[in-house]
Amino acid sequence: MITTLSQAPDSIVLEPGQSLRTSVDAGAWLQLAEGRARVVSPPGWFGETVFMAETLLEEGEVHRLPHGGWIEVSALTAVHLRVHVPPVAQVSPVEARPVMRFVRLLTGW
Repeated sequence: MITTLSQAPDSIVLEPGQSLRTSVDAGAWLQLAEGRARVVSPPGWFGETVFMAETLLEEGEVHRLPHGGWIEVSALTAVHLRVHVPPVAQVSPVEARPVMRFVRLLTGW
């Protein structure tokens, strides 16, 4: 079962086999407090090719997301994941506007 959220919550709890799709801002980082999970990064460009990187996280590991966009977190075991957002001071006034944030998340800009 996959759940989709337009904004990542501070804390995510998933049972084995569950997945969550959510948007994150550039500079956010994920901290796996418990379990083992697979994280698929927001789409990016390599030349003219779109790609998505996959990262396996073990309990206690931290993963920084340099680009904002949609991620997918899949629980390989029972998972407790914390999402840390970048401080507001690091977000430009353009990115703070909801419409611009939406465009940035869609385009990977």
